[in-house]
Amino acid sequence: MSRFLKLHYRLLVTGLTSVLFFITVKAGNDKPRPEYYEIKVYHLKTAEQEKTVDAYLQQAYLPALHKSGIKTVGVFKPLANDTAADKLIYLFIPYKSMDQFLTLPGLLDKDAAYESAGAAYLNAPYTNPPYTRMESIVLRAFRLAPLMQMPKLTGSNADHIYELRSYEGPTEKLYANKVHMFNEGGEIPLFARLGFNAVFYADVISGSKMPNLMYLTSFNDMSVHDQKWKDFGADPEWKKLVAMPEYQHNVSKADIILMHAATYSDL
Repeated sequence: MSRFLKLHYRLLVTGLTSVLFFITVKAGNDKPRPEYYEIKVYHLKTAEQEKTVDAYLQQAYLPALHKSGIKTVGVFKPLANDTAADKLIYLFIPYKSMDQFLTLPGLLDKDAAYESAGAAYLNAPYTNPPYTRMESIVLRAFRLAPLMQMPKLTGSNADHIYELRSYEGPTEKLYANKVHMFNEGGEIPLFARLGFNAVFYADVISGSKMPNLMYLTSFNDMSVHDQKWKDFGADPEWKKLVAMPEYQHNVSKADIILMHAATYSDL
């Protein structure tokens, strides 16, 4: 082979190697980046406050979020609200990036339709606030569940049950162990196999209870909910997983909230 042909061959091989490397890198980058979520919790004392917040969310806030590109917003109320002194409304907002979360307030400030539709809430006097307190919890989706999923439910919307769970860890290291249990340990696929219709799994990166994770599952009705958890507890894969020495004592507190979706919720 002449020196010219050898050089041409080397350039060709080098070029193909570069192309293959580019394709490999691009394929790796095609994996979806984990979403960010915000859970707002409104604390209410009166039916008047609940009515004001509902009207604001339905007529002003959700339409403004939709306009900004956030199409699927969940609004939920605990089953215990009717008899609770501290009535709650949970608002679930998915963001494609942290930048979308940070720029949203500026977009709302420039939205005249939002300001007009939400005037009763936004301009409420200090003597008659629309809520007693509001919490904001910021989360990042798990690596192996990077995108929220729309629940696949049948039957009446009024019967649908959403279950929000919060698992706090005793230490950062033990908390990370529980996250590993969900991801590499196989807890997420187990929930999927048993039909829990999970909407999201995520780390809390800013909130009043840390370290902790939260996840949201959904069911056609309460009887399905009860049966699914019964199946989960009896499943051989779960029994094996929960008995593993490496996954012991990684949850110090679990909060469980059973909820219905508001009539105007996107979920």
